[in-house]
Amino acid sequence: MVTLSDYAGLQPTWCPGCGNFGILKALNKALVELEIEPHRVLLVSGIGQAGKLPHYTRGNVFNSLHGRSVPPAIGAKIANPDLAVIAISGDGDGYGEGGNHFIHAARRNHDITYLVHNNQVYGLTKGQASPTSDTGFVTKTTPFGAANPINPISLAIVSGASFVGRGFAGDSEHLSDLMKSGITHRGFSLIDILQPCVSFNHKNTFQWYRERVYKLGNESGYDPSNKQAALGKALEWGDSIPIGIIYREELSVYENQLPALHRGPLVTREIDTKRAESLLAEFI
Repeated sequence: MVTLSDYAGLQPTWCPGCGNFGILKALNKALVELEIEPHRVLLVSGIGQAGKLPHYTRGNVFNSLHGRSVPPAIGAKIANPDLAVIAISGDGDGYGEGGNHFIHAARRNHDITYLVHNNQVYGLTKGQASPTSDTGFVTKTTPFGAANPINPISLAIVSGASFVGRGFAGDSEHLSDLMKSGITHRGFSLIDILQPCVSFNHKNTFQWYRERVYKLGNESGYDPSNKQAALGKALEWGDSIPIGIIYREELSVYENQLPALHRGPLVTREIDTKRAESLLAEFI
């Protein structure tokens, strides 16, 4: 039986009160309740405060470059589909430097889960505006106010992601259930997580979100398979912000299209060095 102690990692060095603590708690809870053992998990992160999360839990870890957590996550899933592959980024890391990888992973429907800690600011590098900073947000890099932010929810939907959700770090129970749905979904799962930064974003605080977020669910009559309705929810921001599963569709995953995988996972194959030598010889 998998327990929370199996996922006990190093002591976090995030700022006291950081929203990342709620995300870490939710992820560990989700993995335990799904009975996924640490050796069956691969956490791939980039750079930033979000990128530190794998250090504070247990599992296989690959630390990538800034904005580059998605490509190695995709490669690992193709090589070993038995792994639960979870890519982890911040809003700057994932939607800025890594925005191109995000879009193409969504449209190809790779079978990975993408957790983006969205605090609407660059937290590690001391508070610059990020791609999701609200219009007019003043920082050292935007003294006259930030430009219009991107909308990662609508961008994911129109790019072809088959699972799009939004959670709130201040509600770890709800967030954990959302993560379980994303991890078990077959296809590309984006979970954008509203994560207050107590040091550099004094606008989008825990209180600010608690006054605005509301949960989507079957009891409200919302249908996450309706793309038009999902796009409508994606555009809600300001006085009301929906959290939960915003869009979900069952689609064929990219890995099903690869002939090389028809004989089974790459990780179980024997390496034929003679074939590799003959291939290299063509370039000599």
